[in-house]
Amino acid sequence: MCGSKICFKCNVEKPLSEFYKHKAMADGHLNKCKECNRKDVRENRDKNIDYYREYDKQRANNPNRVEGRLRFSQTEAGKEVARQAKARWASKNLIKRAAIQMVNNAIRDGKIIKLSMCTACGETGVRTHGHHDDYSKPLEVRWLCSKCHRAWHKEHGEALNG
Repeated sequence: MCGSKICFKCNVEKPLSEFYKHKAMADGHLNKCKECNRKDVRENRDKNIDYYREYDKQRANNPNRVEGRLRFSQTEAGKEVARQAKARWASKNLIKRAAIQMVNNAIRDGKIIKLSMCTACGETGVRTHGHHDDYSKPLEVRWLCSKCHRAWHKEHGEALNG
């Protein structure tokens, strides 16, 4: 085959287009095919998942990435992506969405008072989330700050009937 080489991992002869380019190699391509390379990358990530999760978290918080996400979210394309994500979530979480709407309507109608104090840590003057322990009881919520809400789900997982 002209313009081909043998992958040293799978020992299959493949066209050069199946190998990543690499300037340091004599023919300008790696000796491992794309398929084997991707498999190795996946295995390495799985083996070192804690390291890569921390790396991804720190990378996502780089100021230039945060600024880029903010700029994108303000464009029409970014707003459309957000609308689509919200619509997907709502269609996959009908029970949760109904409970959220019931709580919002009850707050609007004065049947429930939204607290600005976290019932878990007691912090006041914070934006609170109405957390449901059981979605079959949509008007029974506890008011948690975002930190306590994340901690609750980390410890307990999803709410019942959600």
